[in-house]
This record gives sequence, C-alpha cells and structure tokens, in this order.
Amino acid sequence: MAKHGKGYLNLGLPWILNIILAIIPVTSWILGGITRITRGHWIMGLLQLLLIGEIIFFFVDLVTVIISKDLRIFA
Repeated sequence: MAKHGKGYLNLGLPWILNIILAIIPVTSWILGGITRITRGHWIMGLLQLLLIGEIIFFFVDLVTVIISKDLRIFA
C-alpha cells in the first residue's frame, strides 16, 4: 500500500482544518468518500458517496479525526 498523508485527501492538512472539514456534513461526505477511494477502500468509498449510511460515516469520520487526527476506520 502506498504511503499517504493524514486527514482528508491525504494532504497532511493541519489537524484543526481536518476537524472543520469533518464538522461540515457535505465536505465530510465528499472528501471522506474520495479519501477512502484513494487509499484503496473502493467499496467503503462508493458506499459513502452513494449516501448509503451517510450519517454513520459522518459520525465515524468526526470521531476518528478528533481522536486520532486521521481517518482511521475503513480509510
């Protein structure tokens, strides 16, 4: 697996910026799906982008960004 940065889009953005992006539901939905796809988790990324269980992904992304400063679960 290729190396990647932390946070959304694997850019290594500052932690506080990742939290702000995780709080906004639309950016969390789009950027979370794209990040999962770029990290090789095609199924989870497509499920998120297709709005299947989107509220679950929103809370998972928010909690993992706050606790570990990265998308950890399924990303």
